[in-house]
Amino acid sequence: MSVTVAARKKRSDPIPYALLLPALAVLCVMIGYPIVKMLITSFQHFTRAQLFGAPPEWVGFGNYAKVLTNPDFWRVVARSFGFMAVAVTLTLVVGTLIALLMMQLRRGFRLLLSIGLLLAWAMPALTASIVWGWIFNTQYGVVNYVLTQLTGTSWAGHSWLINPWSFFVVLTIIIVWQGVPFIAFTVYAGLTQVDPAILEAAQIDGASAVKRFFQVQMPITRSVFTVLIVLSVIWDLRVFAQVYALLGVGGNADKVSTLGVWIYMQGSSDIGLSSAAAVIMVAMMLAISFYYVRQTLRQED
Repeated sequence: MSVTVAARKKRSDPIPYALLLPALAVLCVMIGYPIVKMLITSFQHFTRAQLFGAPPEWVGFGNYAKVLTNPDFWRVVARSFGFMAVAVTLTLVVGTLIALLMMQLRRGFRLLLSIGLLLAWAMPALTASIVWGWIFNTQYGVVNYVLTQLTGTSWAGHSWLINPWSFFVVLTIIIVWQGVPFIAFTVYAGLTQVDPAILEAAQIDGASAVKRFFQVQMPITRSVFTVLIVLSVIWDLRVFAQVYALLGVGGNADKVSTLGVWIYMQGSSDIGLSSAAAVIMVAMMLAISFYYVRQTLRQED
């Protein structure tokens, strides 16, 4: 009985809620206000008259209807999801393989690998995109030079960013290169929590390294992979800086724009339409995040 009373008092203690208030206030100001403003703007139509102080026209769900009936929007959505699927898969596979490699390396080599991963992770997305854009540059790019030396045929003048397929190859390399460090460090941290005695017992039973990973290590660290998959999906769906930077170097925006870039470009002509598309994009992210939140709550229960 006393335990139940103590538990009720602990639940009704206002101190934890009071400590959360400053953080909640910051979130409401920094995140809540822009979302509310974007939601209101999505129901309005902006014209040149607004430049002179005229109030915007209230169009209700008109902007949403335009976005949802626009075939270009659905092409961009399909393109974004297709790119996301490839990028997430490659990032998880490469990051997991590096994490497994880190488990086998000695301390010195593991430290060198960690430093290299941290340098790639710390580089700003815009800077990395510009550097990779120069690596694949039409005239002075290292890739064209190396291919010329290896194949014996001239690759000078070959543009990697004009063709949509090769554009997304370059973009995928950039995204995977920047996303692998986070995956590798997180998976490595999860793998270190697996009891070595369990792995040793599986090895004695004749399980290969592949079987030990899929039948022992991966089930134990399943929650880690769930979080990584959900976060990677969200990050790669809302990619913007890398695509926009590569478009500045070269590329056809009509054929390679992802959701973030397409919404940004729509905002230059119609802010209301752009806001409606952004709200739809946020709804997609929330739908994806819902699975992660539900899994987390189930684990806590």
